[in-house]
Amino acid sequence: MVGVMIFSLVALASFVAGFLNAVAGGGSFLTFPALIAAGLPPIDANASNTVALFPGQIATGYAARDGLRAAAADSRVDLPIFAAISLAGGFIGGILLLVTPQAVFGRIVPWLILFATAVFAGGNFMPRAGKKFRLNRAGIFAVQAVVAIYGGYFGGGAGILMLSALTLFGLRDIWLMNSLKILVVMLMNAAAVLTFIAAGLIHWQWTILVAAGAIAGGFAGLHAARRVPQHIVKGFVVAVGLVLTVYFFMKPA
Repeated sequence: MVGVMIFSLVALASFVAGFLNAVAGGGSFLTFPALIAAGLPPIDANASNTVALFPGQIATGYAARDGLRAAAADSRVDLPIFAAISLAGGFIGGILLLVTPQAVFGRIVPWLILFATAVFAGGNFMPRAGKKFRLNRAGIFAVQAVVAIYGGYFGGGAGILMLSALTLFGLRDIWLMNSLKILVVMLMNAAAVLTFIAAGLIHWQWTILVAAGAIAGGFAGLHAARRVPQHIVKGFVVAVGLVLTVYFFMKPA
């Protein structure tokens, strides 16, 4: 009975995580604790979680290809540089996970998500705040490097951080921003995935379950994101960020 409950919990968390990753980000905050509940050691759960969510990111990236074409056509966005930074940062973050403890990152996660949520909300719902604090071209690349390293190390909330950085960079089209976010998160995780598989940290039974649920949730999330008015999608991003912030501030270290 307990085994069925844990299986159902992981499956449900995976679907909702895929949905969140497609719309806002933060899906790892659901699947990571679910894998811990399934009995995986924390580092193994983190690595398995990253590998499991990766196929869903590929699927949603393919589904969002028209948004990526729009991003590529935007003179402010340099896709090759974003891609290179994401791959390099994800690799560095994956190596860091193998050689350093997670405790320090765990302590700053809620502050990162709170900051990211405030930035995103300010840029989209308080235009004057978005104009006062801006990232230039060099700034967005520097922030992307930090987010990519963080994404390769842990990943939870990397999507919201990326959306926030793009907001400070001056982008406002949520579909273009979300499509670009999906691409860079997928690339930063690609490097980490190879590192974790090579290190033998993956529990494949749970990983496959999470992957299947996340793919289904990702397509459902993209369907919702493209048909719901932008202010509702943006409000949902802020709500996800606030919920994740409260969760991690309350979560025992």
